[in-house]
Amino acid sequence: MANPLRQKRVADRIRAEISELLSREMADPRLKLVTVTDVSIDRELAYANVWVCRADGDSAEKDVMAALERAKGFLRREIAARMQLRHAPQLVFHWDRAPDHAEKMANILDGLKQNKHDS
Repeated sequence: MANPLRQKRVADRIRAEISELLSREMADPRLKLVTVTDVSIDRELAYANVWVCRADGDSAEKDVMAALERAKGFLRREIAARMQLRHAPQLVFHWDRAPDHAEKMANILDGLKQNKHDS
């Protein structure tokens, strides 16, 4: 079992490595402009939950998630090699909707400010 500090360090390193792999090593055009927003890893370092998003929003979710599932084995092998891990964690990908929600909230707040100034 890893302590919380090691979990955080491993998760941060996995996030950095996957980001690097997606931006420079992947040939699949569906994975261009994909951003890794967060990674969390369990106490046994066996599973890594990876949250991703893309600038064009939820419309790309299905294609991106299919491409990531297809590339999962390659990504896991590369992470194991780059981080010199004996056992690389299983990667579980999730679509991060937080950036879209943040943009919607910003638009709502801008609308409220505009209405206040108009009154």
